[in-house]
Amino acid sequence: MIVAKRVVLAYSGGLDTSVAVRWMTEEMKVEVIALAADVGQGGDWSAIEERARAAGAVEAVVADLRDEYANDFVAPALKANAKYEGKYPLISSLSRPIIARHLVAAAREFGADAIAHGCTGKGNDQVRFEVSSRALAPDLEVIAPVRGWNLTREQSIDLAQQWGIPITVTKASPYSIDQNLWGRTIECGVLEDPWEQPPEEVYELTTPTATEPRDTVIRFRQGLPVAIDGHEMPLHELIVEVTRVVGAYGWGRIDMVENRRVGIKSREIYECPGALALLMAHADLEDLTLERDLAHEKARLEPRYAELVYDGLWFSPLKAALDAFVAESQQFVTGEVRLRCELPGRCIVSGRRSHVGLYDYGLATYEAADRFRHQDAEGFVRLWGLGVETWAARQSRRER
Repeated sequence: MIVAKRVVLAYSGGLDTSVAVRWMTEEMKVEVIALAADVGQGGDWSAIEERARAAGAVEAVVADLRDEYANDFVAPALKANAKYEGKYPLISSLSRPIIARHLVAAAREFGADAIAHGCTGKGNDQVRFEVSSRALAPDLEVIAPVRGWNLTREQSIDLAQQWGIPITVTKASPYSIDQNLWGRTIECGVLEDPWEQPPEEVYELTTPTATEPRDTVIRFRQGLPVAIDGHEMPLHELIVEVTRVVGAYGWGRIDMVENRRVGIKSREIYECPGALALLMAHADLEDLTLERDLAHEKARLEPRYAELVYDGLWFSPLKAALDAFVAESQQFVTGEVRLRCELPGRCIVSGRRSHVGLYDYGLATYEAADRFRHQDAEGFVRLWGLGVETWAARQSRRER
């Protein structure tokens, strides 16, 4: 039974959380503190604060988390080449644990008894918020008003209008958008039919505006991008710049049917040109700098890492252990990767170099500079195949 008197709500400024402020105030008789987290989604923060107060929040707080988000959450995922089901670079999944961390901090600051989120009962984010908050503060109650009020999206829009809450979503444009530094997610409306082609109006980050091909060089240091075309900048600014450059070529869209943690399949649209470009460049540089067995083992663990993040287990022992492995693997992932961007919608790796790379021209070339000891190969190959040769002579049934 919920006995909270004061609640800190993860406030996005969107439809569900705006209605949730008023609903909790009236139905649950609690004071609501709205915490809006700036994780790079942009927007008018003054308007969002005003919207929260218009909905009935007793306090409205905006936390600028861009630098922390990039360095503490995006950076480890980038080093791990984390993509859920080999496609999705965990846009929303990465932002939820940092928001949960600050919900808990705000609850302590304002003397709240509970935290709350605006997630539905069939989404993944409810898992991420609640598991993260219970890992950080098991004493705090967690409230999920949207999960219990049984309102359709149209009914929520009607309530917002009835209560005088200024929202931007309409019945004519019912898309649910979530955005941060790492990309943008789009749901609802016609997108719920996996056969329907997404209308061009849903895209913002990948609208083709470039006119000529472009080469862009990303410099990495110990697994993290530190410069673009020779200009060093903080990670959160670099991500924005790569997103701008690559997105201008109409590249970086994902249209997929994914398996949610709650057991249903969901059609998802993602725009993440910066994330996909940096992940591609990072993985390519690893090909040049990681020793073979380390590279193969890391590739084996990367899907598991992505699953943990997707499933809301950022604050878990296995995730911490994998972070330690990944961090160790990145000591020599230093160098530059050149990206070639072309119209329509093309971005590829066209070159890579590193002063600590394991590519040795003298060993790889077939030209006169060849330093490989070819005479060693005969004995190596014979010993490598000795077990199979013995099996073939004694046990193989060639006519099976």
